Amino acid sequence: MKLLEGKNILITGGARGIGRSIVLKFAEMGANVAFTYVSESSAAKAEELAKEVEALGVKAKAFRSDASIMADAEQLIKDYSAEFDTLDALVNNAGITKDTLLMRMSEEQFDKVIEVNLKSVFNLTKAAMRTLLKQKFGSVINMSSVVGVRGNAGQANYAASKAGIIGFSKSVALELGARNIRCNVIAPGFIETEMTDALDQDQIAAWVENIPMKRGGKADEVADLTAFLASDMSTYITGQVIEINGGMNT
Repeated sequence: MKLLEGKNILITGGARGIGRSIVLKFAEMGANVAFTYVSESSAAKAEELAKEVEALGVKAKAFRSDASIMADAEQLIKDYSAEFDTLDALVNNAGITKDTLLMRMSEEQFDKVIEVNLKSVFNLTKAAMRTLLKQKFGSVINMSSVVGVRGNAGQANYAASKAGIIGFSKSVALELGARNIRCNVIAPGFIETEMTDALDQDQIAAWVENIPMKRGGKADEVADLTAFLASDMSTYITGQVIEINGGMNT
């Protein structure tokens, strides 16, 4: 039996990067997968991914939705529930960056990152709450960052949003643990994706030099950890922040 066989899972920001790896990993492990994308320009890639997932023998559905808007989050849960019988795991993965030094950071740059990265987690978790409470089980997995744990120059907005996810998730774990609903946080370090491929190679080399394992992480490695937290192998784990960073925050 596959690790996630028969489970139904919703993932935000699933059309690219770490989210895409999570979608594929979950499908390979037997889960039926729904995932979101935001922009119309991502629609073709999202539908292509859904077909790739279905080819693995499970159900897949791509939804265009912006979880930073409460009405969208509520509608997403309604649309999801019309397609899937249960919500075994919710993975809040969507996020953006607008990096600059604090002295140059605009109010709009700060607000937008908080809205997309943190408010979306509140919106969708709250929207899913009735479903989770009614079924009396579920795993909520929120994607933070090593930057949310230790901070980073030039990322005050991003660090604030990712640190906020940690506090929010611990509170949810305390509130809902007695209802058999778990909530955990994953805090990735430097993970190689198409976004990092566009960065200066000398800058990447300098970052890697400060990682004890001397390499960047793979999106598949984050997906493996996410699958563990969505599975029945982690049923006594809640309220935790699990870093996956090659030892860079040790």
